[in-house]
Amino acid sequence: MRDVSRLAGVSQMTVSRVLADPERVTETTRKRVMEAIEQLGYVPDRVAGSLSSRRTNFVTAILPTLTNSNFADTAQGLGEALRPKGYQLLIGFTMYKLAEEERIIRTMLERRPDAIVVAGTVHTKAATEMLLRAAIPIVEIWGKPDKPIDHSVGFSNYEVGRAAARYLLSLGHRRIGALGSRTDAEAIDLRGERRLAGFSAALREAGVSDELIVREGTAPVSHDHGARTMSILLDRAPDVEAVFAVSDVSAFGALMECHRRGVQVPAQLSLMGFGDFDIASQTVPAITTIRVDAGEIGVRTGELLLDLFDKTDPTQRAIGASCVDVGFKLIERLTTRVNKSRSQVRG
Repeated sequence: MRDVSRLAGVSQMTVSRVLADPERVTETTRKRVMEAIEQLGYVPDRVAGSLSSRRTNFVTAILPTLTNSNFADTAQGLGEALRPKGYQLLIGFTMYKLAEEERIIRTMLERRPDAIVVAGTVHTKAATEMLLRAAIPIVEIWGKPDKPIDHSVGFSNYEVGRAAARYLLSLGHRRIGALGSRTDAEAIDLRGERRLAGFSAALREAGVSDELIVREGTAPVSHDHGARTMSILLDRAPDVEAVFAVSDVSAFGALMECHRRGVQVPAQLSLMGFGDFDIASQTVPAITTIRVDAGEIGVRTGELLLDLFDKTDPTQRAIGASCVDVGFKLIERLTTRVNKSRSQVRG
């Protein structure tokens, strides 16, 4: 910083102001300092600066995976919301493992982030305790917890499942199945399981059996997972009339399995997914699904954090604890139809 100040012909305090609060410096001086920084290749020591300011200007985002485009869209929305104020994302991914999430939380807290954003509302006991004691904003996303650790931005996966079941019931279907992953493995899709729980509850409320819910394989779900679970379901119940997959990724695999078996969708079987991935609108027929605006979750989370960062008093932040519900929307396409006859014979 001393070298920059000499080259730019200003004080070290002015250089510091340009880096920390450029609006307080005239445009001419700011330009001169930035040219000196570029010429010298100077990189500010943010760690040293954080010792006095207690700000590191990075936010941790802990996601299940980055191969899922919805989580990638959330990360992008979050990053775009934070970037204008000088905050950067440090991303960790858990591969749907709670033990890995706990390890990442511990590692990230050692680096003193200004906030932690974590996808999910279920954590290990140790992870929960670390988050509760972190003394920084914590935002749980992609869910709607009854008792958030601090703040939340998301929607009710349980209600998504209920909405899917009610929709298929409204079409006249009664032999209804669903496709998800196992819950006794190390990697668990807890959000998908909440959708299945809501789905099952809505079926039972309507007096319809939930025995055709198939849980097979481990998270994350894939095209192959959808094909395998649909194969299991069709072998078990060839008279199944409608199927809900916890993800469009699985729904695509299920649709391909139906094509291979000669099961006509939707003439013989209605199929729907979740997520509104790009592939859902491009399949033949296009997949009925439930849409959640993944990018909006990221943007709303970023806006919430920026508002919290402006509140320097931790007690003021606590009073402002909030739960933002972004909602969801059913997108009706061509893989579902009214069940005009429940006596159709599978081809």
